[in-house]
Parts: sequence; structure tokens; C-alpha cells
Amino acid sequence: MDLLNKDTFVERMQVMEGLIQTFHDRAAKNDKEGRFPFENIEDLKRSGYTRLTLPKEYGGAEMSLYDFVRFQEAIAIGDGATALSIGWHMGNMMNLSDKRNWEEQLFAYVCKEVQKGALLNVCATEPQTGSPTRGGRPTTTAEDKGDSWVINGRKSFTTMAPVLDFFIVSASILKADDVAYFLIPRDTLGLSVEETWDSIAMRASGSHDLVLENVEIPKHFLTEKVGPRSKSANGWLLHIPACYLGIAEAAKREAARFAKSYTPNSLISPIFELPAIQQKFGEIELKLMQCRHFLYSVAKMWDEGSQEVRDKMNPELGAVKLTVTNLAFEVVDLAMRIVGARSLSEKSPLQRYYRDVRAGLHNPPMDDMTLMQLAKRV
Repeated sequence: MDLLNKDTFVERMQVMEGLIQTFHDRAAKNDKEGRFPFENIEDLKRSGYTRLTLPKEYGGAEMSLYDFVRFQEAIAIGDGATALSIGWHMGNMMNLSDKRNWEEQLFAYVCKEVQKGALLNVCATEPQTGSPTRGGRPTTTAEDKGDSWVINGRKSFTTMAPVLDFFIVSASILKADDVAYFLIPRDTLGLSVEETWDSIAMRASGSHDLVLENVEIPKHFLTEKVGPRSKSANGWLLHIPACYLGIAEAAKREAARFAKSYTPNSLISPIFELPAIQQKFGEIELKLMQCRHFLYSVAKMWDEGSQEVRDKMNPELGAVKLTVTNLAFEVVDLAMRIVGARSLSEKSPLQRYYRDVRAGLHNPPMDDMTLMQLAKRV
């Protein structure tokens, strides 16, 4: 079942579709218990999915952004929390492989670990600074000890914390104006995960707090310093709207299943035959078409564009995220209107989709920042 042995997108998607129903079957229980979907992540590892964004020279497939967002959308149809979680590993690995900002020896080391099944994520959000996209200076600190760095601090929203093997942590360097990112292996002394995640959305994403207490790492584990706020575009962040698009598609399918099977005694046929219901489905399908065409076309624009083109794509990338997350929210709302009060039942997946899709509005970039970018372009 190794995806790396499949030659085409269609062949790989056929393998992925075999996992989607399994993820769907596990989703309600994991959400109710606030339990991380360990089995789903292991399934994705065994399928080879977590290696697809590695460079070919390190055993990967150098997957395109278009293929990436298509796969992330498919995973989210099964379980949004699983898609969002694995999307951070996949996207960050794609970003590192594309930009090659690390020393090659350190990058090669991480790639070889990912080949073996290791997972990573960037940890930059802090309670005091809010979203790192707002430009706040990290309160997490790094002290130069000559041959090593000593890191102290706390990071929030550390998605996939229960299974991460590497944490890429932002920190302010003491006695300097620099901010840098540091690679910290999970088994490093002083690193711990505090299970603080109590959100009603994406309950199974394991986005707990990372606690760093006198964590000592080798000097060469400083991966890169952060200069003035980078204007470089990050196409891999399209995994975020892809996830919420998948959730919206799942909501549509659930509403259609209900509408085709529910016949109140006041009718002689299922409610799907009612013009009012069909109109709502028409609205849903229109919104999903708008989302897909926008998301897919911008992903292809990224894949086919030169570095100069990509550097100017921040407005497009932000506009996709804004459009898709907001329309996905509207789709889930319409699906719930079709199903009615039963959509609020704990047994209905729609109430989970409603909670999960709402989280998309709080993922980066924020709507106001995107609108300001678009205004500046004008």
C-alpha cells in the first residue's frame, strides 16, 4: 500500500480513498473523548503519505502543491482533525524541501528520520503573543552556552503534540536582537507536553501546550534566524483551506443522505424532492464549486510559476484561505438547515462539522490581513 510505489495521482488517490471511510468511522468517538487519532496517523505513515513531500533525493516524491491540497481535502472528508494535524507535518516538510534554508547536514538528518516515520511541526504560537503572523516577539528564550543552546518557554496550539518527533520552536536569543528557530527532538531532557487542549473545535487534533524547561540542544540545531518579517509566499499553507473544504463536502454528503432517506408522514416522497431543499443543495454545490476552482487554480499557479511569480502570490494565497473557509462555513450551515434540529443531535456528524469548520476562521492568515494585502495591491 506504499504510495511512493504508485506512479500517478489517480493511483495514489485510490489508496487514500480506502482510508477515508476508516477515518470517518473513528471520528465521532475520538471527537467525543477529545482523543488524538493515533490509529489514523499510523495508517498514513504505513501508506507512505507522510513521506510524499520529501525531496526525491531523500526518498520522497516531491509532491506538487496541487496534489497535496487534493489529498488533504480527501482526508478531511473522513476526519477534519486528522487532515489538519497531518497537514502541518506535510506542509512544513514541503516548505523545508522547497526553500532549503537549513544547513544541508541538518536537513538531511531530518529527512532520514522522516523516512523512518518521524513527524514534525513548527511551534511558534504563544499565549502572550497570539498568532505569530501578527509579528509578536517570542517570549520563549534561547541562551548561547558556547557549544549548545538552552531553551526556556511555552508554546500553545502545538497541533499533533502527542505524536511529534521533532518540534521546530521559535525563540528570542538572549543578549541579542535575533529571533531564530530551533530543532528540538522529542526525547530531549526538559521537554514536555501539557495536555491543555480544551477547544470544542478540532477536539481530536491534540493541540496541547509544549513546555520547555532548560532544554539543551546542540549548537547546530539552530535551523535559521528570522530577519525582518519575511514577505515570501508560502503555498503549502493552502492545506488549511483544503481541510475545511473537505469538511464542507462531508457535510453536504451527510445532508444528502438524510434528505434522500427522510420522508415525514406529510409527504409521499423524501424531502430531497422538495424544491426548497433542492435549492439549498444548489447553493451548496455552487459554493463548493467556487471553492474548488479557486483553490485548485491557485495551487496550479504556484506549481507552474517561477520564483518571481510565487513571491508575488501572497494576496492570492490569502484570498483562497479567506474564500474557502468562509464558504465552507456557509455550506455546513446550509446542510444543517436541510437536516433541521436533528443536526444538533450529538449523534449527528453535522454538529462536529459545524464546530470544526468554525476553527478555520482562526487559522492563518486572518481575514483582515488578507483584505489589507488585497487593498495594497489595488
